[in-house]
Amino acid sequence: MFPGGQPDLSQLMKQAQEMQQQLVAAQEELAATEVTGTAGGGLVSATMTGDGELTALTIAPAAVDPADLETLQDLVVAAVRDAKRAADDLAASRMGPLAGGLGGPGGGLGLPGF
Repeated sequence: MFPGGQPDLSQLMKQAQEMQQQLVAAQEELAATEVTGTAGGGLVSATMTGDGELTALTIAPAAVDPADLETLQDLVVAAVRDAKRAADDLAASRMGPLAGGLGGPGGGLGLPGF
């Protein structure tokens, strides 16, 4: 049961609409924000949007050794993972407050089943 009786459904709908607008704005901001991950002391860098789209990959000439492509491949994977971690951190920092604003344990609406 809710403190003070029944919930005000119009107020809940208004809050849900406001949160939806905030969520859309945060998603648009993430899509427009770029983060960079690096590996090998900066020999390889990967740039990714906050929503996880890889937009650029830069490889320094010093990283290219035709006799050792495996190391280069590992550096590329590590740089992309580093960029993904940075994108995930950015998303968590932007989206976390919105999820917390839903109220209730785990971000639910505080209603049974939600």
